[in-house]
This record gives sequence, C-alpha cells and structure tokens, in this order.
Amino acid sequence: MIGLGTDLETATCSRAGCRSDAIWRLDWRNPRIHTGDRFKTWLACDLHVDYLREFLAARDFPLTVAPLSAETDQA
Repeated sequence: MIGLGTDLETATCSRAGCRSDAIWRLDWRNPRIHTGDRFKTWLACDLHVDYLREFLAARDFPLTVAPLSAETDQA
C-alpha cells in the first residue's frame, strides 16, 4: 500500500508474498464502510494487476486502475 503521506522510494506490489516493483495503482472503496470520498490504494505489478482487479470487482467494490506514475487528486 502507499505510505501514509510519505514519498515512495520504491513501490512494491500489494499481492501477498510478491516483492516485484509495482507499476499499477488500484484505487478502491468498500461502499458498506467507506464514504464516497474515501478510497484505499493497492499497488500491483503486471503479473498481479488482473488478479487484484478481479478480487475487488467480485466484491462489487468501486475501483479504478491506472498506471502508478499517473497523478490522481484524492488528497
């Protein structure tokens, strides 16, 4: 996951056990417990981006997937 307000020196995939560099960000929320303006971010490597996307989509969590280098305005 992205650090708490700190700059990242390296970004690692959020998939359990994976230590690969992340190149994707998945911004998601659980509508049962998160308000519409609160999102969580997982990071993913190329190998696990589809797995993590499908995991979240199967739970009907709203999500967006974008390259990690893309700036988003979620502050």
